[in-house]
Amino acid sequence: QVQLQESGGGLVQPGGSLRLSCTASRRTFISYAMAWFRQAPGKEREFVAAIIWSGSTTNYKDSVKGRFTISRDNAKNTVYLQMNSLKPEDTAVYYCAADLYGLGIEDSSKYEHWGQGTQVTVSS
Repeated sequence: QVQLQESGGGLVQPGGSLRLSCTASRRTFISYAMAWFRQAPGKEREFVAAIIWSGSTTNYKDSVKGRFTISRDNAKNTVYLQMNSLKPEDTAVYYCAADLYGLGIEDSSKYEHWGQGTQVTVSS
């Protein structure tokens, strides 16, 4: 079982930045594709970004391309989501997810392990 712990959420003004982190409990972290999803109040959970085990391939939701960057440090069992130029519509609970031997796809059903989520609020 892989346990995932997110951190880094908070309240930020429009145009501001935040960096989310997600640390995995197992050394086999390197075997997992990692992703970030988010869920806004009253909406379904949606894909944000994903990265394969090596970090060489990433995948982004269209609305965050050019603003968000996903990266990973396998030595620290950690994946990051750098969020710049934040907008009010980015407000959501952000979840980290892991997919064993995954390809970094957008389908949430492929991800076996999930964190508890961290709240991101973009408001003036």
